[in-house]
Amino acid sequence: MAERNYTTVTEFILVGFTDRPKMKAILFVVFLLMYTFTLVGNMGIIIVIQSDPRLHTPMYFFLNSLSVVDICYSSVVAPRTLVNFLVEKKTISFAGCAGQAFFYIVFVTAECFLLAAMAYDRYVAICNPLLYTSVVTRRLCIHLVAWSYIGGILNSIIQITFIVRLPFCSSNVINHFFCDVPPLLALACSDTYINEMILFALAGVIELSTILTILVSYMFIFFTILRINSVDGRQKAFSTCASHLTAVTLLYGTTIFMYLRPASSYSLDTDKVISVFYTVVIPMLNPLIYSLRNKEVKEALKRTVERIHIPLGFF
Repeated sequence: MAERNYTTVTEFILVGFTDRPKMKAILFVVFLLMYTFTLVGNMGIIIVIQSDPRLHTPMYFFLNSLSVVDICYSSVVAPRTLVNFLVEKKTISFAGCAGQAFFYIVFVTAECFLLAAMAYDRYVAICNPLLYTSVVTRRLCIHLVAWSYIGGILNSIIQITFIVRLPFCSSNVINHFFCDVPPLLALACSDTYINEMILFALAGVIELSTILTILVSYMFIFFTILRINSVDGRQKAFSTCASHLTAVTLLYGTTIFMYLRPASSYSLDTDKVISVFYTVVIPMLNPLIYSLRNKEVKEALKRTVERIHIPLGFF
């Protein structure tokens, strides 16, 4: 075999979206607004839930955890993207790139598991209301959230371990705005078949197992709602599930398209647009989805605002 004189890559260049100054300025403002809304919206959900004792229930414990995850995984991507809109040299070290990919995988995986846990919570609440308090205990809720993070960490360790072992010795230009697995594999100068199979297998197991849990839970919920005689009762039961179903559809629709398809069908320019949706847009929309479609959250928000205004009236 002929010897090759390769130079090991120590840093990557993130291409981002455009090199046109005017367009970069517009995108900077758009991303900054979306990230700000993400932080404000999710922090608002956390504050409302923590400050209102009426929302200290399993359903809102999971919603609180979901908001924390949304803040974390949008913060893994958005700040670096904003900086890259302002600088000419959009470089990131090899360790920084691996770290960004690691934490992104952790939090997006945890979000999938949390959505499945929330579906199970709704299943018990609607289909077995008399057993709800004895089945969905605080201990169980803490365990489900903890295992969501553990699952994310294990998934990330496996994928990043195989990625950092790849030789990156030709181009160091990543045609993306953050360090995701598919664009990194596209840069490797060796066969990435094993990595692609690991990505497909792990993404498949996580996505399909969690979405199966969600679908089975909602199948039982749907049949239970149909047996409710009262129209108001049916509407109330469905309203508690509608926001969760909306969030599930948005996240799974984009991530399945991204990770559960053959590597030969990847188009990095198209993938960048899809990635914006689930890394920035969905974390921004989740607080709106859960607050606008949830009567209890809206009432708790009003009570929180009223409590804030009370002391202000004395000044």
